[in-house]
Amino acid sequence: MKILVVDDEKVLVKGLKFNLENEGYAVETAYDGKTAVELARGGDFDLILLDLMMPEVDGLNACMQIRTFSNVPIIMLTARGEDTDKLLGFEYGADDYVTKPFNILELKARIRALLRRSGGTQQNDHRALITAEGFSLDPAQRVALRDGEVVELTAKEYDLIELLVKNPRRVYSRENLMDLVWGYTYAGDYRTVDVHIRKLREKLERSPAAPEYILTKWGVGYYFKG
Repeated sequence: MKILVVDDEKVLVKGLKFNLENEGYAVETAYDGKTAVELARGGDFDLILLDLMMPEVDGLNACMQIRTFSNVPIIMLTARGEDTDKLLGFEYGADDYVTKPFNILELKARIRALLRRSGGTQQNDHRALITAEGFSLDPAQRVALRDGEVVELTAKEYDLIELLVKNPRRVYSRENLMDLVWGYTYAGDYRTVDVHIRKLREKLERSPAAPEYILTKWGVGYYFKG
């Protein structure tokens, strides 16, 4: 597994590189967002740790640029822990968010969970195509198809839609979805789920304002119309 670590704090980068290499990961480093985008474009990374506040290009814009050509899982690192910043990170395509100072053991656990969920271990290659009317998921490739055309999703977007598709008509609250998809109890704003649902509708629905697949049960939660 190959990880790109991007942060302008060189001491932090050195420490992360040491810890991650001890876990068996191959690690490349960068200290600004511009270099991060260049490396991400040319490298075959399994995950990127991306700081929010950096010179040249900040983490949010670097994340947005990377998302134009790659769905590599991205964990944002930041000293700013406000919920609005986290929501903005998810809007730009981040899959997870870790606030500094962080526990290295927790960060490693987040990395392992995200790599597992993104299909890095290839554990799910044997699973069959999941289909609905005009819509399908390919778990082996972790891609969604609408009318036969591949729709590019981030790791978290795929995890979320797969859960809903595999359990059609079952209504999930935002709290349920956060626990099941993110894999930990999120102590902040559950609007994170709303952001991901909206982005999925923009990508998968013919008319996001009048969704056919991902529906809302007002006051309860979200479900997939199978």
